[in-house]
Amino acid sequence: MKQMRLRYAGTCRLCAASLPAGIQAIYENETRTVRCVECATEGPEDDPPELELPADESLSIDSGVAGSSARREYERRKAKDEEKLREKWGRFGGLAVALSDERQPTKSWDRGAVGEERLGARLNAVATAGLAVLHDRRIPGSKANIDHIAITPGGIWVIDAKRYKGRPELKTEGGILRPRVEKLLVGRRDCTKLVDGVNKQVDVVRDLVGEVPVTGALCFVEADWPLIGGAFSTRGVHVLWPKRLARVLTEQTGGEVDVARVRESVASRFRPA
Repeated sequence: MKQMRLRYAGTCRLCAASLPAGIQAIYENETRTVRCVECATEGPEDDPPELELPADESLSIDSGVAGSSARREYERRKAKDEEKLREKWGRFGGLAVALSDERQPTKSWDRGAVGEERLGARLNAVATAGLAVLHDRRIPGSKANIDHIAITPGGIWVIDAKRYKGRPELKTEGGILRPRVEKLLVGRRDCTKLVDGVNKQVDVVRDLVGEVPVTGALCFVEADWPLIGGAFSTRGVHVLWPKRLARVLTEQTGGEVDVARVRESVASRFRPA
């Protein structure tokens, strides 16, 4: 990583401070993210807790950074939007950028990145030698990625983070005279396609890891969950919130999966995005 003058505006990945174009900041080449100078000079006591993994430095390098690819896409889109405004308004371009709201398609990438980052922090907090976590993994032969992968003694968990508003619930239609159909609703929004997406990721992981059990999870970071109950499963995918997911993963103590070996194998097949 190196200190440089930013060509485009960015966001510090540690404190989330806005970094305008032209400011001095730290660019991290490995993750393609930036940090403000203040965060770069903080002491060890200010750093986020690291995963407690087997004593193998080569493994820790492959853990990945939660939300890094979504964050990069957000910064790319934001810089492109600002560049268009500057070209359109000429010498008033800076004022146009300052007064304009971000386009919704651009803002959605920032929202998604924040959701992944928050869930990643929760998973990192419970990770141990018996519970390994990988973040932002590229699916081989595809531009798509898996938000989080957790490896427990009971198997592998493929986790998709979503930052949606509204209450997740399972709606069942049909049954006796018609085929039974399950729909995932978040508020009034039909989000059943999210379940399809997780199951596709589960199939990809399962094909590459062989006999190790693979489970899918949809984790809604800011949803309107009830005080009692709320979590459910649909078509093999667990639907829940970060705290509940962390508890479920830490309870996966039964099983014969060699966490360190499987983690290394999964990390080699699903590289950081």
